[in-house]
Amino acid sequence: MCNTIKFRLGSLFLLFVLFSANMHAQCAMCRAALGGEDNNIQAQAVNDGIVYLMAIPYILVAVIGYAVYRLYKNKKQV
Repeated sequence: MCNTIKFRLGSLFLLFVLFSANMHAQCAMCRAALGGEDNNIQAQAVNDGIVYLMAIPYILVAVIGYAVYRLYKNKKQV
């Protein structure tokens, strides 16, 4: 049973890797406001801001997970 789950997860990962495409998606309002050749710098700044806002929750979850891991590990040693 465990090998079946590993095989399915591996197959799913392989499908994502093989069929992933380079996407340049934005919301409709951002696309309308930043469309055109003259707004490349502003569009790049908006995309950087989106990535920055997206990364913060992942970093917080990673820090909290690491803190819980450290507490669990220290409690186990005592």
